[in-house]
Amino acid sequence: MKKKILAVLFVTTIFLSTLAPVCFAKGEEKDYSHLRGTSINVYNWGEYISDGSEGSLDVNKEFTKKYGIKVNYTTFESNENMYNKLQSGGANYDIVIPSDYMIAKLIEEEMLVELDFSNIPNYQYILPKYKNLFYDPQNKYTVPYTVGMVGLIYNTTMVDDEVDSWSILWDEKYKGEILMFNNPRDAFGIAQFLLGQSVNTHDPEDWDKAIELLKEQRPLVASYVMDEVYNKMEGGEAAFAPYYAGDYLTMADVNPDLAFVYPKEGVNYFVDAMCIPKTAENKEAAELYINFMLEEEIAVANANWICYASPHALVLESDDYDLKGEPVLYPEESEMPKTESFENLSYDIQNYMSQLWSELKVEGNTNIDAYIGLSVTIVLVVVFAVFKFVQKKKREKYYD
Repeated sequence: MKKKILAVLFVTTIFLSTLAPVCFAKGEEKDYSHLRGTSINVYNWGEYISDGSEGSLDVNKEFTKKYGIKVNYTTFESNENMYNKLQSGGANYDIVIPSDYMIAKLIEEEMLVELDFSNIPNYQYILPKYKNLFYDPQNKYTVPYTVGMVGLIYNTTMVDDEVDSWSILWDEKYKGEILMFNNPRDAFGIAQFLLGQSVNTHDPEDWDKAIELLKEQRPLVASYVMDEVYNKMEGGEAAFAPYYAGDYLTMADVNPDLAFVYPKEGVNYFVDAMCIPKTAENKEAAELYINFMLEEEIAVANANWICYASPHALVLESDDYDLKGEPVLYPEESEMPKTESFENLSYDIQNYMSQLWSELKVEGNTNIDAYIGLSVTIVLVVVFAVFKFVQKKKREKYYD
């Protein structure tokens, strides 16, 4: 529970720092008083910000306290859900924090605005290797938030085999004890790594092979999950769950029986980044929020709480960063797994992937629907039989 203890100490430090006029950024900060009383809408992954729970720093409250700008904060479970909500126009967001391949899609579809980096001076603390990446090659639209890899979480009290391959998720021995990603890109990625394919293949035949592998696995899967994975793995309800490395550390803090491995076939490497949608109504405040998230104290608090790898130079140097050198997040070069990042797929392949995924989920629900239908039928038959029996008894009593 070292993370929680340090979080409490860190909150105390932040509180004491507010007793004196401290400017977080180096140099003199701009006057943002005209933004007081306004608000911003932030759309982020679940469990993905230091929120004040268990003694941690409430980052959004600190932002409001410092600038007088209210933060309306909501969460999504997958890049695809975020994209659908953004595209539908059902809500306007000032900040979204998607993953690399989805950012590339949003840029291609002109759904993001270019950032004014004069309002984000703390961008200087982002390490050079996280700039000019494939999804935003000219650094116009994004500021990295976290970095991570996907791996395999398993419960050591339920698993007695050596775990080093994605193939164990297809082992009949663990039928009903396997969780799987409930989003197509990550689920297909696992099958593609196992098949030796590129996760960015544009060959429909590759996707056909991957979906067949996922269909083979379907009867073994207890549940397709996203944020539900926390309760299930922390509570010992499943033996396996592919998920993000940073979230494993959070789960292991609750359940020490959990272990983690990067499968030998390869894993997805990703960067999640802050960006501003074209529909944003408070862009200046959104850029101020991004800059605030890069303040050393705020970035350290976030990194400690989220447990993902940080792209922030000052975080990695900070004595308050309790995950410094954590091998799951920062493996030695000799321990680094084979990785591939998801890239934005062509429109046709995206549609084809979505179609295959829908078929998988519908096929998986077929048996469940059949059981439900059968159960309802049985109940109706019983109710009808009871009704007829009662009616018969009433008639017999009447004639008696």
